[in-house]
Amino acid sequence: MTATAGGSASSSPPDRPAADHDDAVAERAPGRIGHDPGPPSGRTGDHAEWTRVGGIQGDSLDLLTARFGSLHYAPHIHDEFAIGVCVDGVETMRYRGERLYSAAGNIVVIEPGEAHTGGPAGPDGFAYVALYPRAELVDAVLTREPVGTHFREPVIDDPGLGEALWQAHRALRLGDDPLEGETRLLGVLGALVGRHAATGPAPGGATTRRGPDTGRIARTVAARLSDELVAPPTLAQVADDLDLSRYQLLRAFRDAMGMPPYAWLAQHRVARARSLLDAGHRPAEAASLVGFADQAHLTRWFRRVLGVTPGAYRNSVQDAALRRPAV
Repeated sequence: MTATAGGSASSSPPDRPAADHDDAVAERAPGRIGHDPGPPSGRTGDHAEWTRVGGIQGDSLDLLTARFGSLHYAPHIHDEFAIGVCVDGVETMRYRGERLYSAAGNIVVIEPGEAHTGGPAGPDGFAYVALYPRAELVDAVLTREPVGTHFREPVIDDPGLGEALWQAHRALRLGDDPLEGETRLLGVLGALVGRHAATGPAPGGATTRRGPDTGRIARTVAARLSDELVAPPTLAQVADDLDLSRYQLLRAFRDAMGMPPYAWLAQHRVARARSLLDAGHRPAEAASLVGFADQAHLTRWFRRVLGVTPGAYRNSVQDAALRRPAV
């Protein structure tokens, strides 16, 4: 989903459906809910807009409104839940080792830390809206205790709830009545968790496909890459330190993280650059501080992960700072 959420070469082949997936796309016949964000259906342009609202249970909440005709997200992760609804067309994505499709009215839920892609399933593109609540907010919807909320099915067919999610997103994005926006949001999250979530250990996904050594290796490599963000070590150096071959290291990291180390490092740099942009840094400054070669390099990866350029994202954050927060 995503965006995240938020492009050119990517860490895996472009997320485009092969010809033998045409039947699956046809089964997800495009419809529409709500209003169509971005350019009309059938155009190949890409448009995305990030909005940030404050005062949601004492925290901020990021919103995304997007239409993509050709852009396909590179594999990436979010620190928060990514909860969206397709409002037009059909989206395809890879998540937990499967290719999935979502059509208008379908809700898509991506759990924190889960690698995924996303893009249009056909030439007419797709449009969606998404919000990115922290796990603590989702957990606290039905109980005061942290319960570990998980969703067994990432694509949820619940048309009434999909429409309600779009209405909540719209109310929050417009900001005309902050109390209405927050009320709608909590109502949607409560219904989503109550109808479709499970609690306890994460079901399926990468957590059950990998062993403890694989997870330990991946965490060690990720921590080192994060610590040495600007001048990262070579694969040979990291593999030697862990007494592994480079192949063993790559396989363990990909199995655990859903992407190779260089792609993880790029999306982690994007996340760090995003925080710097939030704090007021200019894109060129952020690029240098997180280890990208230049602003153009940052821009390429920023679009692949978040769907917008760093400059457009920075402008949207600055605009949001002028809005009255929810109370």
